[in-house]
Amino acid sequence: MATTIRRNSTKNQMTLLQAIERVVELSSDSKLSEAFMKKAKTELQLLAKSYGITERQAVFFCICMEEGPNRVDYSDLARHLDIHKISMMGYASDIDALVRRRLLKYRDVKDDFDIPAIVIRCLKHNEVYQLPQRTGLDCAAMFELLDLWFDDLNDDAITPRELREELQTLFEDNPQVGFVRHMKEYKLNDEDEMIVTFFCNRLINCDDDDIRFGQIEDMFDNSRDFNNAKAKLRTSEHRLMKKKILEHVCDDGIADVTKYKLTEDTKRTLLGELNINATEEKLSDVLDAQKLPAKQLFFTKDIQRQVDELTSFLQADNYQKIQDRMKEKGFRNGFACLFYGGPGTGKTETVYQLARQTGRNIMVVDVPRIKSKWVGESEKNIKALFDRYREQVKRNKLTPILLFNEADAIIGKRKNGAENAVDKMENSLQNIILQEMEQLDGIMIATTNLQQNMDKAFERRFLYKIKFDKPTEEARRHIWHSMIPELGDMEVNTLATKYDFSGGQIENIARHYAIDSILHGKDNDTLSMLINHCDNERLDSKENRTIGFACCK
Repeated sequence: MATTIRRNSTKNQMTLLQAIERVVELSSDSKLSEAFMKKAKTELQLLAKSYGITERQAVFFCICMEEGPNRVDYSDLARHLDIHKISMMGYASDIDALVRRRLLKYRDVKDDFDIPAIVIRCLKHNEVYQLPQRTGLDCAAMFELLDLWFDDLNDDAITPRELREELQTLFEDNPQVGFVRHMKEYKLNDEDEMIVTFFCNRLINCDDDDIRFGQIEDMFDNSRDFNNAKAKLRTSEHRLMKKKILEHVCDDGIADVTKYKLTEDTKRTLLGELNINATEEKLSDVLDAQKLPAKQLFFTKDIQRQVDELTSFLQADNYQKIQDRMKEKGFRNGFACLFYGGPGTGKTETVYQLARQTGRNIMVVDVPRIKSKWVGESEKNIKALFDRYREQVKRNKLTPILLFNEADAIIGKRKNGAENAVDKMENSLQNIILQEMEQLDGIMIATTNLQQNMDKAFERRFLYKIKFDKPTEEARRHIWHSMIPELGDMEVNTLATKYDFSGGQIENIARHYAIDSILHGKDNDTLSMLINHCDNERLDSKENRTIGFACCK
């Protein structure tokens, strides 16, 4: 686990924040000159020694603290130092080093970076955020570290060769871990060990047992090696497939030559100490909060107030304080929330935006897969699902969100006097979920379109309940304008007044309009075209067609 070291602060010794502030002051317009480096020597030495970085890297870290802590880029650093952006980009290796040290993290675009919240929290208490230890690890702690390294590889903060070297050192330093011992029994080369370790990491940390070519491309030094491996994987000629370590994913009994997973025997052998159930069906996907796109949502004032309150509650500092206080008072500290309302009103997208704004990953449950056709399997599936979530809670710095999307099928009214096997199975399934909600140590959100059919026992266990109504006329105007910015006020008012659509329906029409514009060019009479699409959408809605919504779902 990551640790912190507290620095003693006396009258004669500056704090970390004081040192950072002084470096920021001296570095402004300094052009990173020798005179500046000499003047700030005391502060830079303190920071460099504390964090295990170079003095120049310490300068960049200080500026990022001042310019950020979020969405800092090379232009911000160049502007502060009064140097050209091109000159600043020449120090990219120093930024990579700060990312590997976990003092910075890349955003989706590598030219943008943030300072992690945990680094800032430590600074507030004059503590140094330390990297996770690398020796004396158990298997779970090892994969916590491996997850960070594979993120570095994905962000190009480390090369494949450097990662292979790191892995070999890690394995040599931790021979007591069963995973390492069994990995060495396969007698693989360094490249294959890294690939197998990546597959294991995706399964453990991301619940991903369905790997595609694009996910492993970063592990090769060049495109030639990647294409060679790709060709051999397709034809099952790759040595990892010959050794029966990897296999094709099968959909409905047909092997997909573009998807791969660990064999069941490999899972049992390599991951046995983590109690990974090799035959467990994949019931969920994990969404990375940092990769969720930002989207603007439009709600009534009452709904917006409730969403804002929820967002505030899920912020890391507030959430932890509330958790601690609930434990002190002897209350259950699990948090369950219900979003209910018609299709396309913003339920699912609100969960995504909550996750993005609070930095929490989402474990999205595949509800239909839980309800297996085999009696007895559903109960095993739901227990395995909550076990998986508990593992995610342990491994993530921030408690992830467990999302039951469109949960109508599993939170409906229980059957009284159930006699047939199916009814008994469904009641048993619901009883397990109710029990898990009682014991929940985390965040669960369920969305439903049919709240009137919900069992009262479930209703009592949801602490927050937010009803999502169709947007008002004013909200519809905002949605129309956000979806199709080129519309004038008259056109927006006409559409918002004439059609009582949900946000999802408006998004669907905007997509039709975009496709028409690409295929046929812009129509001189945009309003007529949109009215035609609206009329078609209204006819479709009479057939009860469910429409997804990417902006306000």
